[in-house]
Amino acid sequence: MKQADILISGGGMVGLPLGLALAQGGLKVVIADAAPPARALDPAFDGRVSALAYASVRMLTALGVWEQLSPHAQPIREILVTDGRPSKPASPFSLHFDAQEVGSEALGYIAENRHIRAALHDAVARQSNLELLAPASVKSLAVEAGHAVARLASGEEITAALVIAADGRDSPLRGQMGVAVIGWSYPQTGIVATVEHEHPHNGVAYEHFLPSGPFAILPMTGNRSSLVWTEDKKKAPGLLALDEDGFNAELSRRFGSHLGQTKSAGPRWSYPLSFHLARDFVRPRFALAGDCAHGIHPIAGQGLNLGLKDAAALAEVLLDAGRLGRDIGALDTLKRYERWRRFDSFALAASTDALNRLFSNDIAPLRHLRDLGLGIVDSIGPARRFFMRHAGGDIGKLPRLMKGEAA
Repeated sequence: MKQADILISGGGMVGLPLGLALAQGGLKVVIADAAPPARALDPAFDGRVSALAYASVRMLTALGVWEQLSPHAQPIREILVTDGRPSKPASPFSLHFDAQEVGSEALGYIAENRHIRAALHDAVARQSNLELLAPASVKSLAVEAGHAVARLASGEEITAALVIAADGRDSPLRGQMGVAVIGWSYPQTGIVATVEHEHPHNGVAYEHFLPSGPFAILPMTGNRSSLVWTEDKKKAPGLLALDEDGFNAELSRRFGSHLGQTKSAGPRWSYPLSFHLARDFVRPRFALAGDCAHGIHPIAGQGLNLGLKDAAALAEVLLDAGRLGRDIGALDTLKRYERWRRFDSFALAASTDALNRLFSNDIAPLRHLRDLGLGIVDSIGPARRFFMRHAGGDIGKLPRLMKGEAA
């Protein structure tokens, strides 16, 4: 039977940095991930990009990941938020964020998920007392006196003081441990594609609210942008089935002409959109992190940042407990993590849900109300700077890693 201080089920973009933080703090960590590394690092595995808030960048720097990732990350220097309809001029009211206003080089960074995964795998391979088992999946978990025993699909057993589920929205361990969730599906599908364009984007990200949902243009390295297109789920299959010319025509209707000629480059991906929040984040010898604990609408691009904050907070709680000689898997230790992260997760999940419902419609009174709101926030400097800091993940009680310090 293999022994570890902590077993993490799930070696994705939350499980890997969590494992790194714990191992760098002196704990023996095993990560079990169902995907073979070659598949997880294949460009076709995940075509999305992620917005990394500058607090998350500080965390990745502290973990020794950012040095490899930074050449593949595009700084976001400005964000422009507008409201409108396809093929129609945008509302005269808009919201503009500029990194220079808060004395920063960037409001955040855009990186392709494949590059994030590659940098994390490289850091894991260099980290002692951290073992990645892949492909390997946890099939059952039994909590016993003083430890938990996990049985893998291979039949191998691992005993640990704590097991952490970081294996995604549909985590089988979450259900097995009796953790209920509340949630619902949105009548929307997320369409993701990389777009090549004639003119440079200059690090400007665009969030254009259309009746079907937000249409985001996120700057990537080179003359490329990632298109994150929220569409009515009944219309999405037809759009995805279009040939290149047809898809590019629909893209241009929404994209506008500010970047010159545009065309999609490479495959298109689509994802159903949903909301969920776990009723509890912990059980004795068991904890949730990342999408296992919460799944939010991508309207604000904060999903990965929320999961990284879970990882940073959980690592800090566990390492502090270990340094004091306390049981890292005991419920009173884990409750500190739950109290820290559950309200913040709920607040962000609720706000993104409300924003999506407010902006994803063509109801005239609501349209006038939200346009007025954008204009008011844009005209008030302190309010504008508060939202910039919020987008950068730099408000509230930050874990040490998100301040750039060791956990």
